[in-house]
Order: sequence, then structure tokens, then C-alpha cells
Amino acid sequence: MKLEQAQAIVSTVLAEAPGPVSVFVADRGGELVAAATMDDAAPDTRLNAQRKAYTAARSDAVSTRALAEKLRSKPPAELASFDPFFTFFLGGVAAFDGDRRVGAVGISGLPGVDDDALARKALADAGLDAR
Repeated sequence: MKLEQAQAIVSTVLAEAPGPVSVFVADRGGELVAAATMDDAAPDTRLNAQRKAYTAARSDAVSTRALAEKLRSKPPAELASFDPFFTFFLGGVAAFDGDRRVGAVGISGLPGVDDDALARKALADAGLDAR
């Protein structure tokens, strides 16, 4: 994930969010590239956005939604072996440049489906693909 792309993602989220959110843009390893928290966003949205981006960047699924669906039928013992920083809340979406995963974005503060839709729009506006 290039810094300019991450900053464009953050800018889109801040301009388009219908309410206060936090946004976290991560590289392929789930580490911070750019982030912001809007005024009046709940404090827990920061960590939630980070965990969403981390999960989408590091899992074999392409979004927190896809990972939750994939794991729905797994036995509890298998679920317990997952990275404890993973989350299954909607709003974490992997970013692709062609076929290469370059990072992810996590948004928290809106209903999950809205976090997810805003993440996808921000990725598209930055010239990246969401899958």
C-alpha cells in the first residue's frame, strides 16, 4: 500500500462518512499506513477499525464479512486457534492492486454494512480493487 493511496482512502472516508467514524489503513502485514478518527467518534471505533484492517490484510479471506461466513460452521476448537486480534465485524476490506493484495482498510462507527460499503468506495476512489 502506497502512502498516497492510504491518504486518499482516509480522505474519502472523512468526506463521505454520514457519521463519525474511525478509519485505519494497513499494509499487507496489517501494520499502520494511515489512520484518522473523526470528532465525536466513539473511542472504541479506533481499535475496532484497526482490528478490521488487520484481519482483512492478514487472513486468507478478502474481508471480515467473508471470513465470518467462512468460519460460521467451524467447530469451537478450530475457532479458538485463530489470531486473537482477528475480528468478524463487517467493515474490514482487503485492497488489491491487480491480483496482489497490498493491504486493507477498516472502518468503524457506522452499522457494519455501511462501514463495509464505505471501505469499498474508498478503495475504488484510491484506484484499488476490493474483493
